[in-house]
Amino acid sequence: MKALIVDDESNVRKIIRFLGQWEKHGITEVLEAKNGAEAKVLIERECPEIIMTDVKMPRSNGIDLIEWLDANAYPGKVIMISGFDDYTFMRTAFKHGCFDYLMKPIEEDMLNETLEGAIQAWEQGEEERRNSESGFYDEVKTFRLNREITSASKGEPFDSTPIALSLPRADAFDLTLMYFYQSHHWGPYLQLLADELVTQERGNAYALQNEPNVCVILSSQGQFFKVEEWITQQFDIPVRLVSGPEIESLEELPQAFQAAQQAMAEQKFRAIHRLADLDDARRMHDIVAFVDEHYMEELSLDKLSNRFFLSREHISRRFKQEMGMTLSCYVMQLRINQAKQWLSETDEKMYSIALKLGYQDENYFSRLFKKNVGMTPLEYRNEEANRKLKNVQ
Repeated sequence: MKALIVDDESNVRKIIRFLGQWEKHGITEVLEAKNGAEAKVLIERECPEIIMTDVKMPRSNGIDLIEWLDANAYPGKVIMISGFDDYTFMRTAFKHGCFDYLMKPIEEDMLNETLEGAIQAWEQGEEERRNSESGFYDEVKTFRLNREITSASKGEPFDSTPIALSLPRADAFDLTLMYFYQSHHWGPYLQLLADELVTQERGNAYALQNEPNVCVILSSQGQFFKVEEWITQQFDIPVRLVSGPEIESLEELPQAFQAAQQAMAEQKFRAIHRLADLDDARRMHDIVAFVDEHYMEELSLDKLSNRFFLSREHISRRFKQEMGMTLSCYVMQLRINQAKQWLSETDEKMYSIALKLGYQDENYFSRLFKKNVGMTPLEYRNEEANRKLKNVQ
């Protein structure tokens, strides 16, 4: 059994490694990652049963990681770790299936009690999987298939062999992207579609690991009309479909995916079950809530458009009407406020804070901070320290 510790602070990883009673609980290997991006690579390669992750990290944070794990139905148990007693983080963690939520500083007894509970839950789940028809290894197989499809979609090296084995024999395939509305629980629909495609020997459907609301459908040439007809009859949630060019070899997947993405950007999609029952005000509420939760990640109007089924122009206009500022200004304000909190409550270095907030250039963010707050991050930290000292006196 393997465990993975994900935290950008090396001393925190060392403390957890030191305090954990790993051998007692049957864990033979403890892996480490500095952020969510590194963690994903290790998870894909090592498939650890237990994952302990910090919330806020540079490049890819803990929220992004647990969403990715949940979207791909990863069977391991996740323990979220945070230095902030934040209800929003806790709610998100449990929404995406986290086993528990621990606060820093880590206490030995609480850590091992939680670790023991997570392992027991894992063992119980493994027994249930063994008794089920699909089994754990089928879940891992699906996870790795999704990984290869995701790599192909990003233009990265990928192994076409497992993809070919998951498809019927055909001279050529049609590629279609299916977009789900952000807040809908789409997992069962994708599974239903994949099962239908395999049973009818028409193709297969795969989840993108880096875009949880997008799936890739590969169908035998000329079969997608029947597939789309089936989706229309069986789905009761809205989706958008966009087609890429026909591919004669799976090595052409990256080019076909890019072509389909471009078609979506040009609004050349087909809508099934439009969002007639979800009014504009509710959709804008969903968008603002999404931005509030993901402001430390890369956000764009294109990304929001694909997730919330509204045009870039409409989102831009309505967001400004709703919030009184543009999307970019709103995101910057959220990041500035978070930086203030960290500067006031922690000793974290400015370069680390800048990275966590999505800025690679510490100097750029410092200038941005001063322009908005009226003082440099160091001046703000010193002023807050003096203010707290006066309050104590």
